[in-house]
Amino acid sequence: MKIVLDAMGGDFAPESTVAGAILALKEYPKISRLFLTGDEVSLRSQLQKQNFSDSRIEIVPTTQVVEMKDKAIDAVRKKKDSSISRAVDLVKHGEAEAVVSAGHTGASVAATTIKLRMLEGIERPGIASFFPTEKNTCILMDAGANVDARPKHIFQYAIMGSVLAKHFLGYANPDIGLMSIGEEDVKGSEFTKEIFKLLKASTLNFRGNIEGNDLFKNPVDIVLCDGFTGNVVLKTMEATAGAVFHWLKKELLKTPVRIAGAWLARNAFRSIRKQTNPEMYGGSPLLGIDGICIIAHGSSSPLAIKNAIRVAMEFIEQGVNPKIVEALREYNSHPPAEGSLTESHS
Repeated sequence: MKIVLDAMGGDFAPESTVAGAILALKEYPKISRLFLTGDEVSLRSQLQKQNFSDSRIEIVPTTQVVEMKDKAIDAVRKKKDSSISRAVDLVKHGEAEAVVSAGHTGASVAATTIKLRMLEGIERPGIASFFPTEKNTCILMDAGANVDARPKHIFQYAIMGSVLAKHFLGYANPDIGLMSIGEEDVKGSEFTKEIFKLLKASTLNFRGNIEGNDLFKNPVDIVLCDGFTGNVVLKTMEATAGAVFHWLKKELLKTPVRIAGAWLARNAFRSIRKQTNPEMYGGSPLLGIDGICIIAHGSSSPLAIKNAIRVAMEFIEQGVNPKIVEALREYNSHPPAEGSLTESHS
């Protein structure tokens, strides 16, 4: 497998990205080539610091870096020699099979959309983010790619999310919930009500509206929302999980008895921490583009980068994109009256 890593992308790049690349190469022999795009001097320095050499690594020198203050479209048009642009170019020209980046999300979305184009039948890409519940691993979509989505975009996310859940997570008939402010059909904005009609008329396994408290109390397999809502929900969940562990640790260290109890229960705490640690999930696939792009958290550690590369490998193996195209063709050939993706829904 040939994968390209945007080695300058992320809050702690290139230290974390190079360290994560090294972890991936040590653990995954299936990687035949791992391209690192970025400043050559910095990348070689990081490899030397970690005393690592592997013939499977290839550095692709670049002269520009996308800053977080840059506008997404400008990052693509004005910084053509940036680490993310060059990384996507490698996928476009068939030199790599997938790109991984922990950098500017907007730039990654713009670069892949412009350079790789969209899958047949998809109008806007969406980030599919995985998070654990008590009963399953859930897919939240969109987690931040399309903040100004239209109802038909969300409906397309439902189809793509269903394919991902079936072929990536192994769910036979994944159920779908629409994020809203009430379970009743009449609740929500005009935007969510229009999406509800499309989903209700479809052949998808649509459970109906769900509220924020349903994410863990009564979870579905796929949660649908626009990118603005999804990004807020995802970051709130991550921050809450971190805060709970911080509070718990603080309280457990207050007395010798609590410390002893914590020591006895340490394996349980480690297990829960592992389940809720976003680093273990690594990265989120950007669905809808005609290629593979895995978007990692900006603050990704080496472990998170390694796992993002693992997700890219799994995506290559599963061949999700052709299955999405097939599902869309099948749906559009026999669409319910209100569920057709060929209609114009504002």
